[in-house]
Amino acid sequence: MSNQETTMAPKYDHNEVENGRYQQWVDAGLFKPSGDQKAKPYSIVIPPPNVTGKLHLGHAWDTTLQDILIRQKRMQGFDTLYLPGMDHAGIATQAKVEAKLRAEGKTRFDLGRDDFVKEVWKWKEEYAQIIRSQWAKMGLSLDYSRERFTLDEGLSKAVRKVFVDLYNKGLIYRGEYIINWDPELQTALSDIEVEHQDDAGAFYHVKYPFADGSGFIEIATTRPETMPGDVAIAVYPGDERYQDVVGKEVILPLFGRKLPIIEDHYVDPEFGTGMVKITPAHDPNDFKVGNRHDLERINVMNADGSMNENAGKYAGMDRFAARKAIAQDLKEQGYLLKEEPITHSVGHSERSGVQVEPRLSTQWFVKMQPLAEMVLKNQQTKGKVNFVPERFENTFEQWMSNVHDWVISRQLWWGHRIPAWYHKQTGEMYVGETAPEDAQNWEQDPDVLDTWFSSALWPFSTLGWPDEESSDFKRYFPTNALVTGYDIIFFWVARMVFEGLEFTGERPFKDVLIHGLMRDEKGRKMSKSLGNGIDPMDVIDKYGVDALRWFLITGSAPGQDTRFSYEKVSAAWNFINKIWNASRFVIMNLEDTQPQLPAVEQLDLTDQWILSELNTTVENVLRLSDNYEFGEVGRALYNFVWNEFCDWYIELSKATLNGDNEQKKTAKRQVLAYILDQILRLLHPIMPFVTEKIWLTMPHTGQSLVVAEYPVVHKELAQPQAVEQMQTVIELIQAIRQIRSQANAPLANPIDILIKPQDETKLSLINSSQEYIERLGHPKQLMIALDLQAPKLAMSAVVDGAEIYIPLAELVNLEEEIQRQEKELAKVRKDIDFLTGKLNNQGFVAHAPAQVIDQQKAKLNDARKRQTKIQARIAELKQNDD
Repeated sequence: MSNQETTMAPKYDHNEVENGRYQQWVDAGLFKPSGDQKAKPYSIVIPPPNVTGKLHLGHAWDTTLQDILIRQKRMQGFDTLYLPGMDHAGIATQAKVEAKLRAEGKTRFDLGRDDFVKEVWKWKEEYAQIIRSQWAKMGLSLDYSRERFTLDEGLSKAVRKVFVDLYNKGLIYRGEYIINWDPELQTALSDIEVEHQDDAGAFYHVKYPFADGSGFIEIATTRPETMPGDVAIAVYPGDERYQDVVGKEVILPLFGRKLPIIEDHYVDPEFGTGMVKITPAHDPNDFKVGNRHDLERINVMNADGSMNENAGKYAGMDRFAARKAIAQDLKEQGYLLKEEPITHSVGHSERSGVQVEPRLSTQWFVKMQPLAEMVLKNQQTKGKVNFVPERFENTFEQWMSNVHDWVISRQLWWGHRIPAWYHKQTGEMYVGETAPEDAQNWEQDPDVLDTWFSSALWPFSTLGWPDEESSDFKRYFPTNALVTGYDIIFFWVARMVFEGLEFTGERPFKDVLIHGLMRDEKGRKMSKSLGNGIDPMDVIDKYGVDALRWFLITGSAPGQDTRFSYEKVSAAWNFINKIWNASRFVIMNLEDTQPQLPAVEQLDLTDQWILSELNTTVENVLRLSDNYEFGEVGRALYNFVWNEFCDWYIELSKATLNGDNEQKKTAKRQVLAYILDQILRLLHPIMPFVTEKIWLTMPHTGQSLVVAEYPVVHKELAQPQAVEQMQTVIELIQAIRQIRSQANAPLANPIDILIKPQDETKLSLINSSQEYIERLGHPKQLMIALDLQAPKLAMSAVVDGAEIYIPLAELVNLEEEIQRQEKELAKVRKDIDFLTGKLNNQGFVAHAPAQVIDQQKAKLNDARKRQTKIQARIAELKQNDD
């Protein structure tokens, strides 16, 4: 790339600015690591989006934060790697493709496993291309030469190795347990793939007669359809109400089987009747009770949620139809004592939305306890994972302290096939990274691994692991930061941490920056059902990506949800438009001036002030960026760019630029060029497109802002005295403008302005600033004097170091002016009360630095002086009113 830009259009047009720019960066290879081995490495691997569809606003927020980090570090001289990639998203993607097939009147079974998988790969390629185009539209500075996919060969090799190693260590096992089952997708789910929601249901109170005919017991259940699987009735050990019935048998209504009454600590004697039915094949707690008492496990359902042959005459019915039929039969045969409507929390599949069925199944599991203990131990060391905000570390540790074994097998066709084989004759099991030598005699496990199993390896498998000699792995692992939402701390963050520690001995990333959820303007979660989702690509088409990125980073604090607002994106566009217009003015006045500073003796007060304020802004931006406080970064930049540079410095510079002193004009151009150059560098990581366009239009030989040097603090530019003096000048001009506004005297009408400085120092400052006051105050006559007498009929203001009077006898309404001054007095008194309270607070005085305390005392002293002057002015006005 070269400096090819020559002009800026009179109006900011985001389409014109952004079109084609990204491809130029990619073609020039600017997003690839520098290769400088002396530079410090900095890496982020993108949280891989699922190849199930298009990116949403959450992705846009997530990746914008990552891109800002990478772009800033790249400009700061780090050897940066921002690695792209996507997740095969087993259940989600298979569900999408199966839905597509259903619309065509087909099922996966019609195609067979191999052809179905080919269909899914076609889907993946289509949506991967969409995602890449959206990354480009977002301006993400990704190194596409390193793009990875969770099912590519390198990552598949890593998955097989991890599975086999964990199996050999006894941390992966196969067993029959109650798992969460999705009857629609017909696959197991982990606990965190289940969403609980309130559903209408009922408690069915059922009579179980004693086998000896001596009466009955009452059992309440919400799931009569599981009754064919009942094998016992349990009571709490020692429950006095039931001591005489323990050991007796009852008859299972409708089915006639005898069930023993047993004792087990699982039963809550305070809940309901204190007696519960035990159905080991359909309830996780009952499963444990069954194991303790060696009870039979009777599975009464098929994989699709229909009843099987163990359900007797209800076989073939859907589970919910069977519930109604059994309840009706219980009622007709006199077993149903009552039906009590309730609303209760029921698990639903995160992917298909159907009610999850607890089901007895043989699955593969990861033994979590040892892995979780390793993570918790590591969190007590210097090598721990740092959470931002810190409170999410507690969330992370609480989950790690209460883990359940992780079911990792899925009854799907799309995903990493489990590397286990069963001998066709002997049934022997073999687990290995490659198939057994006599493969024809073995049959591979048909199940695939949970998607999270492969994405848990993402930070290191993408960098070449298990080849620990991989140059990328050696250079860029551990990664520096992970940016993600708080909703997948358990799904993903926790798993990456324990896999990273287990297989590399290190945390996979130094910091985890947690952001919240993107909500609509009413604060609701965006969802298809509400129809309130916003496509970030639509927002970009309307306002440009720079405006969207600015909104995304300034809209909230770390860890907090944010509300999407077109009004706020529009405000971001307006800010960029302000930058555009200010930049056009500066560039038109630069001629061939390079962004460099003139000699110190050539700097006037406004130059010293703006350079000092720039320095403070750079210092704040660097500190806030290091703390991931990007909202505050945005505020610091906005205040400097809009308020100090555009509204004040540029306006004040016009007096010099329109003057006759060529030396001063040259110096002013140099400062303008330097400030604009630094602003564009500071803003570039956030709004890369418009800053690049403006920067390349300036007179310099830079290649691209993408690889330009990021601003640094220059202590020599700090001029606190100039800042203080300029603040007086700004307050003066603001006060004059405010009086003009209140008196309905526009700038087009020259008026007399009288200024009474409080001492010789202020007199000298204000005299030297006359040209600024004249330009922005537009006086007919400007009088500045220490002995100035206040006119009897005038509007006035008191600022730090001076009193201002504007004789407007024909316009001034004395009553209104008295009211205005009394409002000012009330404000000052409020300031005095606040500062007095602060300085009387012993906690503040004991802990605040001496410099801060002195500043507060000085502010209080100034406020008291202003109070005295305003009180005197009110008295004077009231005297004239008489």
